Amino acid sequence: MQREKLIHNIEKQNGYWDVIVIGGGATGLGVAVDASARGYSTLLLEKHDFAKATSSRSTKLVHGGVRYLQQGDVSLVIEALHERGLLHKNAPHLVSNQSFIVPSYEWWNGPFYGIGLKVYDMLAGKLGFGSSERLSREETLEHIPTLESEGLRGGIIYYDGQFDDSRLAINLAQTVIDEGGTPVNYMEVTDLLKNNEFVDGVVAKDRETGREHRMNSRVVVNATGIFADTIIQMDNPEAQDMIQPAQGVHLMLDKKFLPGDSAIMVPHTDDGRVLFAVPWHKKAIVGTTDTPMEKSVMEPRALDKEIEFILRNAGRYLEEKPEREDIQSVFAGLRPLVKPPEMQDTSEISRSHHLQVSESGLVTIAGGKWTTYRKMAEDTINKAAVVAGLEKKDCPTDDLRIHGWLKNVDRENHLFVYGSDIVKIEDLVDKHPGWEERIHPDYPYMKAEVIWAVRHEMARTVEDVLARRIRFLLLDAKASKEAAPVVASILAKELDMSNEWKDLQIEKYHELADGYIVSS
Repeated sequence: MQREKLIHNIEKQNGYWDVIVIGGGATGLGVAVDASARGYSTLLLEKHDFAKATSSRSTKLVHGGVRYLQQGDVSLVIEALHERGLLHKNAPHLVSNQSFIVPSYEWWNGPFYGIGLKVYDMLAGKLGFGSSERLSREETLEHIPTLESEGLRGGIIYYDGQFDDSRLAINLAQTVIDEGGTPVNYMEVTDLLKNNEFVDGVVAKDRETGREHRMNSRVVVNATGIFADTIIQMDNPEAQDMIQPAQGVHLMLDKKFLPGDSAIMVPHTDDGRVLFAVPWHKKAIVGTTDTPMEKSVMEPRALDKEIEFILRNAGRYLEEKPEREDIQSVFAGLRPLVKPPEMQDTSEISRSHHLQVSESGLVTIAGGKWTTYRKMAEDTINKAAVVAGLEKKDCPTDDLRIHGWLKNVDRENHLFVYGSDIVKIEDLVDKHPGWEERIHPDYPYMKAEVIWAVRHEMARTVEDVLARRIRFLLLDAKASKEAAPVVASILAKELDMSNEWKDLQIEKYHELADGYIVSS
């Protein structure tokens, strides 16, 4: 996956693409995979890096949504549970079965959640991850010894999926290429081309070279998530906003707060939401919040009240209460909710996706969630093919193996996220002495991974590497700053950049990472 070659694909393209996708997050990448796999000539354009915004900032869960079941959105839960099973099958190196404990401190909690989770199991059908069970007080503490023991009556164990979101995004971009498509990052769509009032393609600017490209397409898909309104209003300046951004914040804590393999699902928080504490890459990720925001921004920041909300509610269920100084990283993401006019509470807005076609033929897919990205893509390309008059082709992604597919991976080896590409990274290490050196003494990430990210995963900046190719920024923001100079030096050499470029990269990354560090 080399950007220069993909730019060349654009330049040599004669005539129309079948499908141009705007947006390189979960939704856009899924749409591009689907279109490419059906045999349509497909181009994906991303203004920044793949999964730069919302798609790298999730709770890292592939789940049906216990909360949606509580809200009565059974159809969404059924769809999500089905997609959860397909994703586990199609990307087993990234999606794993995760046990969750619902601790019970009130006598009525056990029966209430026991019945609800049995319904959850039933809705999953043959693609279920395991049956929920009641646990005694002793069994509950055996799974999570750091739980608050005072007043604990027992618990319920159930099973859902966990994954690495931006690693899946990178694998989806690689799958687009495997299927014959062309995904390009740092390519900003600046305008839509029209012919007789119908969308006929896009104008895009290469943010690295400044060069402008005009590309025609039989259909254009707007999959820009929280920025969907920008493209809609590029098509029709009079169009009303449809996206209501809602912020979700997560805290990264040391593994000591959650030393076992099981996660916690906290059923009661101050605002009625559930809260998760989940083991992830030998840390504990805790979240999330649901705060309505006035506008979408590329780099949202956690509000102090959100941080305090998570600490307060997590502290009620943990023997050792986490404090601000325990937070190793805090990150915020914006959900692209499609808000009905009459609804004010973002936590009540359905996470179902919304598909629309404008009078000019622009196809927009919005809403949804990571778990259902494949189904969203299938619905989108079904509609886009009709709009464009493309030859009808069946969707093949139910059982399409995602790049890196490897059924049995050693999750104790941090390289497991690369799946079948592990052997190629190990080969780099074997052939190049010194590339096995760590970029930080306290973490396992190697120089070889940085080189792999540049050569095969289209990483272009220090942020691309430390935030999304490896997850250092989210795991330990302060330590990741210490690794930035090493990464910048490798990138400068690989990309043939100057010392000035290298120094600017370090400066930019330090400024970014400071926003992920919580002051005590």
